[in-house]
Amino acid sequence: TWHLKKIPQIVKERTFSLDSPKFEAKTKLELNSVCGIECQRKLPVPSLSDLKNLLSYETVFENGTRTLTEVNVLGAVLDPAANTTTQRPLRKKRQVYGTDSRFSIYDKRFMTNFPFNTAVKISTGCSGILVSPKHVLTAAHCLHNGKDYVKGSKRLRVGLMKTKSRGNGRKRKGTSDGMPSFQWTRVKSTHIPKGWFKGVSGDIALDYDYAVLELKRPHKRKYMELGISPTIKMMPGSMIHFSGFDNDRSGQLVYRFCSISDESNDLFYQYCDAEPGSTGSGIYLRLKEPNKKKWKRKIIAVYSGHQWVDINGEQQDYNVAVRITPLKYAQICFWIHGNDENCTQG
Repeated sequence: TWHLKKIPQIVKERTFSLDSPKFEAKTKLELNSVCGIECQRKLPVPSLSDLKNLLSYETVFENGTRTLTEVNVLGAVLDPAANTTTQRPLRKKRQVYGTDSRFSIYDKRFMTNFPFNTAVKISTGCSGILVSPKHVLTAAHCLHNGKDYVKGSKRLRVGLMKTKSRGNGRKRKGTSDGMPSFQWTRVKSTHIPKGWFKGVSGDIALDYDYAVLELKRPHKRKYMELGISPTIKMMPGSMIHFSGFDNDRSGQLVYRFCSISDESNDLFYQYCDAEPGSTGSGIYLRLKEPNKKKWKRKIIAVYSGHQWVDINGEQQDYNVAVRITPLKYAQICFWIHGNDENCTQG
């Protein structure tokens, strides 16, 4: 069951203008040198002043201007035992683990219907998910490398799936019936938390690898609601689901589900088969609505990608996702609605 939680408040304090970004960073779909499982275990719990700093955010507008918004955080519960994770055996270095368990969605009845039609393509090479009539959730590193915005993010666009029309009922030569094409929409503004710019011990802080894009024009599709990430124990079979546009299956929507094998307060570690391109996909669960017979899908994490990490002097890898905690829920919800009145319960 989805458990209702009282959400902390993110309150806007001040907004400053910043210099326009250079937009010169290279897009990296795979991250190296990040704070991994071992490093996460040693991280101190952030203080309230840390949280205010980490959750302050930059906004880049379509015309290249940029602002920094400082926030206050009200009602946050700081859990000193938050970062404990359970020890698991280490595994082999592969992105596709054993048998490839990904499914390419070809049937347009599925592709253009919920939940698959909530998946979108980002023009920098990543994936994302629709979270409102005009907002998309994706990974921050698809747009910013921690120091500067990536080259393609100046004229950022989002591709919404549509199946190719066959024109007069005839199939055009060289087109595949089930391949999606994209209706591209310009992005009006982009929000990235300041926590993404702050390195943890000189590394990139994966905990804040998420961003919200506001589209120039609203779409009329069904979108996926946000949820607060439950612990592994509270998930049916500890299974998660996500769809994205993996680079090795060009032009196809790729769906997968798998179990989570480890968690920290902010991250999930899992063995889902995935290739670059699916980064930024929304990870969702299907749980029962409280006191109702209906089941509902909600986004509980953002897929950050395949990571290489130094553990006890050895290179290990895993696939990682950023959990939507009550604080992140409050921030993303605030970005979507522009106020915190709609964001009191998650």
